[in-house]
Amino acid sequence: MEKIITVENLSRKYVTYTRGSGFRESLKSFFRRQKVSVDAVKDVSFYVGKGDIIGILGPNGAGKSTTIKMLTGTLYASTGNIQVMGCDPCRNRTEYVKNIGAVFGQKSQLVFDIPPIDSFRMNKAIYDISDKDYKERLDLLVELLGLEDKIFRPTRVLSLGERMKCEFIMAMLHNPDIVFLDEPTIGLDVIAKQTIRDFIKKMNEKGTTFILTTHDLQDVEQLAKNIIIINKGEKVFDGSIDELKRNLGNKKIIELTLTKKADVNRTGETYDLGIEGAAVIAVEEEHKLTIEVDIDRISINQFIIRLAELCEFSDISIKELPMEKVITTIYKG
Repeated sequence: MEKIITVENLSRKYVTYTRGSGFRESLKSFFRRQKVSVDAVKDVSFYVGKGDIIGILGPNGAGKSTTIKMLTGTLYASTGNIQVMGCDPCRNRTEYVKNIGAVFGQKSQLVFDIPPIDSFRMNKAIYDISDKDYKERLDLLVELLGLEDKIFRPTRVLSLGERMKCEFIMAMLHNPDIVFLDEPTIGLDVIAKQTIRDFIKKMNEKGTTFILTTHDLQDVEQLAKNIIIINKGEKVFDGSIDELKRNLGNKKIIELTLTKKADVNRTGETYDLGIEGAAVIAVEEEHKLTIEVDIDRISINQFIIRLAELCEFSDISIKELPMEKVITTIYKG
């Protein structure tokens, strides 16, 4: 696969200052501040293939936003190398920004008091888009996002979901090769989120590469082909979601409804079903169990046979290990 982004040994340090506690130390700090170097990103390397959708994940303060800022050219790296479409994002900034777009869930590109269509026309002028390309591109994006009658209303009267859809049009009118998305579905309702996700998939099918940072794991599961996890400034995982889950072992989640009160041994907050390789992780209303099964130790068939010997149940469902559990385990290291 053709590489569109290559990141090698990327680091970013911030300088901050310590301040002593108490009046005397605070006064001392006023005249002689002590510098402290903080590593926001430490020696991170990865690549992105053309046409990929990559999810960059990590807890708050992990270094995700700093990494995105360096990729978009708004922040210099302390050390390391970034090549995006053969350009250095900072040194070749004028040419570079013509080929990228960005959507930030908590930062708008739209002018609040005018209709989105006027903001789109400003972007047309900024990016020097021809009349023909502008009309074709705008018609396509408006149709895909279902905004035909919305773009002529003042931005301030639009719903959050409608404004976010307009943000995507702003970011993609000039037909960028790469679009950076930072929390693109934050605060949206279920329907608006799915509309945005479907739109991203359609544009990806047309060849656009997306770099996504989000705390909404549904975004990641539905969109990302590969994920990169950053924690405390360091890359701790780079691969597919399936590879990530395999790192935690071959496990399934069983949800079970018993015909009567759960007969499990309890020690404090821990429940024991008495089946090797199976652990009860939740009990609800004393007859609904959630069980984590390590199928490297016991197959699902063997588990169900053993379960039937121990208790009677009216309903059983088998699910994949939730992404929340997988990611939380990685964060905790």
